[in-house]
Amino acid sequence: MKKTLALAISLLALFMSPAVADPIRLVVLGDSLSAGYGLGPGEGFTDQLQKALTAKGLDVAVVNAGVSGDTAGGGLARLDWSVGPDAEAVIVELGANDMLRGLDPAVPRQALDTILTRLGERKLPVLLAGMRAAPNLGPDYAQRFDSLYADLAAKHGAMLYPFFLDGVVADPGLLLEDGMHPNARGIAIIVEKILPAVEDLVAQAKR
Repeated sequence: MKKTLALAISLLALFMSPAVADPIRLVVLGDSLSAGYGLGPGEGFTDQLQKALTAKGLDVAVVNAGVSGDTAGGGLARLDWSVGPDAEAVIVELGANDMLRGLDPAVPRQALDTILTRLGERKLPVLLAGMRAAPNLGPDYAQRFDSLYADLAAKHGAMLYPFFLDGVVADPGLLLEDGMHPNARGIAIIVEKILPAVEDLVAQAKR
């Protein structure tokens, strides 16, 4: 009788205990800028973002789905397996390599458009991280390239972070020796600046 009572109490306590929710799974679909190119363990964008979100008390698992050298088309080609069925929010950081190769801005526009369409079909909240064209590509190219991010964010109802390298790109002290990729200090600044937008993204995922 005592054993039966103890079992009943244990089962009641189990059912009355609050369920422990899994962390929000946030996938960063990007290129070398978010993949951690040239950086050590814990220094890359996803690692530093994870640390910043944890410090804010947010239960989020940040997944690094960055591939160095990827164009927007490359990100599209691997979308289904990079952003798996367990993803609950996505940061899309692509297009820099299209620009560096001088591809017609219509090419990354179309690829990013398709990525956002497919993520929208999955009802995933998205933060689109923008890029800007290098000055040597000329004003016409810059206008066509730079505008595609705001255009697509508005079209798909995605959140927009206008320029991923904001506050970093013009400071050699925040870049690796190649003058293009942020060093650990540069990544820290990127994370600090983008963090409020990521917090909003996580809030959307929770809803």
